[in-house]
Amino acid sequence: MTLAVRVPEELSARVPAEQRGPGLDRDGVRLLVSRGTEVSHHVFGELPGLLRAGDLLVVNTSPTLAAAVDGAVGHTRVVVHFSTRGDDGRWAVEVREPDGRGTTRARACVDKGTVVRLPGGGRLVAEEPLSPRGDRLWWARVSRAEVTAVLREHGRPIRYAYTERDQPLSVYQTVFALPAPDGSGSAEMPSAARPFTARLVAELVSRGVQFAPVTLHTGVASAESHEPPYPERFSVPGESARLINAARAAGRRVVAVGTTAVRAVESAAGADGVVRARAGWTELVVTPERGVRVVDGLLTGLHEPEASHLLMLEAVAGRAAIDRGYDAAVRGRYLWHEFGDVHLLLR
Repeated sequence: MTLAVRVPEELSARVPAEQRGPGLDRDGVRLLVSRGTEVSHHVFGELPGLLRAGDLLVVNTSPTLAAAVDGAVGHTRVVVHFSTRGDDGRWAVEVREPDGRGTTRARACVDKGTVVRLPGGGRLVAEEPLSPRGDRLWWARVSRAEVTAVLREHGRPIRYAYTERDQPLSVYQTVFALPAPDGSGSAEMPSAARPFTARLVAELVSRGVQFAPVTLHTGVASAESHEPPYPERFSVPGESARLINAARAAGRRVVAVGTTAVRAVESAAGADGVVRARAGWTELVVTPERGVRVVDGLLTGLHEPEASHLLMLEAVAGRAAIDRGYDAAVRGRYLWHEFGDVHLLLR
């Protein structure tokens, strides 16, 4: 799915909402609401009044990692983006080049056996491409160092060129993030949940909105091309499955907070639409042809017009709603990317 709209460069959110002016908090972003092809404009703080008592929000508890680490291949400086930890101890990584502006650009000369020297004496060796679809991401093994220690001591959040400056890791953590016992997490923030504050969550709970936590550790997206998502680790606990099934049985709405939450909960749903406790890896790609079995709505950021995530949005709300919503977002000067505005899609 590719949208006909063009997103002007100035609509990229350069800094988080709370840094755009005095008195602002994370929930100071705008909220576009699509009910079918009907569009309305709000601020995110109005969300409690837009939901109903009994609505269930599915939220991703994955914490964001300080996943970007400086390194060297021979005499060449590189930046390693640690994407996903495999079951065998290897990590899926992307090796990129500094672009001189504090961010990175794609690096095309990684081969089997490429060695990257890491700070603290660690060595990363590329072993095989993650997918036959391409060689952007590689399975690599790190020796002489623990990856979690390297990230903790030398890592920083992954930053792309549309942002203004480096930010501390706390800026990339959502209010729902929980530390994983094994140090796993998301290479990139599950950003749809970023505008939530503790105060807003408390107000939602007081109005009868429920929450079902799931976990999906997001990998590194492609900054240069919009690929389908790679396999990712996820978990849907039994209690969350029970909450989701109870809401659906009672005719209440299940609204996913982010495409990651959709991927997790739909991966745990059978053909009968019943969600069961599951954990492992998911390769599910939600498309209009496959459809959704569980969610009735989606709260998500604004995606690039050629992004593969738009297929999921179309599966939830239909093509006409996406076209109408994105046209309204561009005309209304909404902001894109992880620090930008958000879009609530309801069937």
